[in-house]
Amino acid sequence: MSAESGIPTFRGGDGLWENHRIEDVATPEAWNRDPTLVQRFYNDRRRQILAAQPNAGHRILAQLEAYFEVIIVTQNIDDLHERAGSSHVVHLHGEITKSRSTRNAMRTYPIAGWELRMEDLCEWGSPLRPHIVWFGEEVPMLEHAADLCHSADIFVVVGTSLQVYPAAGLVHEVPYQATCFVIDPSTPEHHGLRHFKAFQAGASEGLGQLARQLVPGFQEQVDL
Repeated sequence: MSAESGIPTFRGGDGLWENHRIEDVATPEAWNRDPTLVQRFYNDRRRQILAAQPNAGHRILAQLEAYFEVIIVTQNIDDLHERAGSSHVVHLHGEITKSRSTRNAMRTYPIAGWELRMEDLCEWGSPLRPHIVWFGEEVPMLEHAADLCHSADIFVVVGTSLQVYPAAGLVHEVPYQATCFVIDPSTPEHHGLRHFKAFQAGASEGLGQLARQLVPGFQEQVDL
């Protein structure tokens, strides 16, 4: 979803994230082993995200709120949906613009700017870590996201391979009678769900096509 804003996808074909092994920057063990490296990695990602701007796909989703109740469930950790104007965003994998206590995972704090320092502490005196769901950790918002999917009339999958679990399993929570779309340059496998309508395109192009299909005469507004 955010690739068109210049934010690299989570994992490239070489299995690396920004030239780092996932095991070195995105696991609890990595934090315990080398918190300075992990902190520096996410500071660099945060600086990159803060410099980025929402793309047309983000804007289109925000503008569709004029016609539908739009709820976004995202695996992305950036805040581009919010900056585009979307009012209901559920972050499955956390938010890079926030930190959280290493003593109480429920206690989160906004980060001013791009830098979270090792000497930044929570109210109990424990170090703050990025508010990111790492590999091996529970996805606390998953149940809430599943409940939202249960009530969907229209379900849209954008820019994902449907291979990363548990998020990929949300497609099974959607009512069979819902109208379902998938938008991706290479149409992913649909886990046996044959009622998906596919737009073989990038996020912005595909969402533009979808918006015009759902709302005849829809035109993207660029002056958000």
